[in-house]
Amino acid sequence: MRWNLIVLAACLATAGCVGNSMSERQDDNVLSSLRYDSVPCDQLLAQRDGLAQQYNLSTQVKPTFSNPAMGFGPFTPDMRSQSQRDIDRATGEIDAMNRSIDRRDCGKPDEQKKLALPG
Repeated sequence: MRWNLIVLAACLATAGCVGNSMSERQDDNVLSSLRYDSVPCDQLLAQRDGLAQQYNLSTQVKPTFSNPAMGFGPFTPDMRSQSQRDIDRATGEIDAMNRSIDRRDCGKPDEQKKLALPG
């Protein structure tokens, strides 16, 4: 009976961390860049630069992930401060914006097309 209570307590403690785990929250910071493809290039560049300036980040920042003990990632509670969570969320947004900017060649001058006769 005592072992049942110990196992039950361990399961309840572990289940409480799953919805708030570090790995789940860090995965949520990686965003799809497709959501920014409908935003005009000049607005997207301004939005990215403003977000980077607001959180004092580089415009080329990439999301980072912690490396919990093997197998315990989903069970490691997220102990980051709210400001660090906001910075990590902004990092993911900036990275997604950069991928959209790179894919659409925003910010690069249009190359002049030269007309030439064959031969």
